[in-house]
Amino acid sequence: MNNLYLRIYATVVVVLLLFAAASGWVFQRHMEQERVRAEGVLTERMGAWGELIQRSLPGHDMPAEDQAAALREWSQRLRLPLALDSASGERIAQSESFERRLAEGVQRGLAVRLEDGRTLWMMRPGFVRQRGAIGHGGPPEPPGAEPSGRPPFLPFIPRAWQGVGLVAVLVMLFIAVAAGAYPVVRRLTRRLEALKQGVEQFGAGELHHRVQVTGHDEVAAVASSFNVAAARVEALVRSHQSLLANASHELRSPLARMKMAVSMLESAGPAQRALLKQEIDTNVAELDALVEEVLLASRLDAAPTPGQDERVELLGMAAEEAARVDAAVDGEPTSVDGDDRLLRRALRNLLENARRYGGREVEVWIESRRDGPAARAEVRVCDRGPGVPEAMRERIFEPFFRMPGHAEQAGGVGLGLSLVKQIAERHGGSVRCEGRDGGGSCFVLTLPLAAAATPG
Repeated sequence: MNNLYLRIYATVVVVLLLFAAASGWVFQRHMEQERVRAEGVLTERMGAWGELIQRSLPGHDMPAEDQAAALREWSQRLRLPLALDSASGERIAQSESFERRLAEGVQRGLAVRLEDGRTLWMMRPGFVRQRGAIGHGGPPEPPGAEPSGRPPFLPFIPRAWQGVGLVAVLVMLFIAVAAGAYPVVRRLTRRLEALKQGVEQFGAGELHHRVQVTGHDEVAAVASSFNVAAARVEALVRSHQSLLANASHELRSPLARMKMAVSMLESAGPAQRALLKQEIDTNVAELDALVEEVLLASRLDAAPTPGQDERVELLGMAAEEAARVDAAVDGEPTSVDGDDRLLRRALRNLLENARRYGGREVEVWIESRRDGPAARAEVRVCDRGPGVPEAMRERIFEPFFRMPGHAEQAGGVGLGLSLVKQIAERHGGSVRCEGRDGGGSCFVLTLPLAAAATPG
C-alpha cells in the first residue's frame, strides 16, 4: 500500500481486531469461571435441598399417594421441578413443573439416591435446554454430579442466539469502530496530501502559492511553518530578482562612460588623456563600490541572523568613522553585541550619505535609552541638507531608490541606506529618517544594548 491513509487505516483495523479478539477471549474466560462458580454454588444448594427433602418424604413403604403429595408440596415450597422414582426405577410421582420441563425438551437433572433405594430427581431453577435426558427408570446420576447443561450467560438473549451472542457483539463493535475510524484517518491524510501538493506547486515555481491551514494540530503547525518559509523564500527571490535587475541597470552607465573614454584615448591630446584616465578611474571605483554593495546585500539576504557576535563600543567606532568625513561626535559610551564589520559599514554609509546630501555640517549623537522593559542604543546622524520629504522617508531605504534630481548630482548607487536597514534588522534593530529642526534630516539607528551594558 503506497497511500499513507491506507497504511494508517489498516494499522487501526488490525489493532482493533486484535483488541476485540483479546477482549472476547478474556470475557469468555471470565464467563466460564463465573458459570463454574455459579454451578458449584447451585449444585451445593440442590444437594442440601435433596437432603432436606429426603428427611421429610414419607418412607418407601407408605402409599404412593402420600409420597406424591409430599413431593408436590416440596416442589411448591422450593420452586423446584421434582420427580421421585422407586428403587426399581419406576416413576412414583412428579411435579407439574417437572412435567412441563419434560414436555419442553430433553432434560438432564440432578439425581439424589435416597437411603431406601429411591431416586429423587431435581431440575435446576431457570430452565436451559441441554443434551441428555431424564428418562423413566434411567440410571441416576450420583448426588453432586456435574450436569452437562449450562445456565445462560445472557438471560435476555434467546437460547438459540446465546452461542453466537458474544461474537456478534464483538463483530458489530469492530465494524462500528472501523467505519468510524476511516473518515478520521482519511481527513488527516487528505490534509497531508494537500500539503504535499502545495509544496510541489511551490517547487514548480508558483512562489505565491500557500497551503490552507485548518485545525490546531501538528499538521496545521507544519502547514503554517511552510507558509512562513514560503513567504520568506518568495521575498528573497523577489528581492534578488529586483537587485539583479537594478544592478544590471546601474552597471550600464559607468560601463558606457568607460567605453566612450577608452574609445577617445587614441585621438585625445595629453591634457584630454589625463581627464579621460581620471574619468575611467572614477567609473572603475563606482563599479567596484556597486559590486561590493550588491555582494554584501546578497550575503545579508542569505544569512538574515548574526553569526558570531562580539562586544562593539559605538562611541569609539563613531569617532573613527566621523574623522573620515570631518563630522562632530558626542554622546555617552554605549556597547552593543553584533558584527563589528557590519555595524561599522552601517555607520559609514550613514555618514557618507549625510556628507553627500547634507553639506559640511554633520553631527553624530549616541545615547542609550529605555523603552519600557527594552534597553536600546540610539545613534543619530544629522545633517543640514535639503531634507527628505515625509512621503519618501520610507522609500529611501529601498534598494536603488534615489530621490529625484540627486542621482547625477551626488553620485552613489542607491544601495547605501538599504544596506543600513538590512544590517540593523540583522541585529534586531531598526533605522528611520526624521526631519531636523532648522532644516536637514536625522537618520536614527536603533540597536539592542549589550546585556552587561543594560542600565539598571
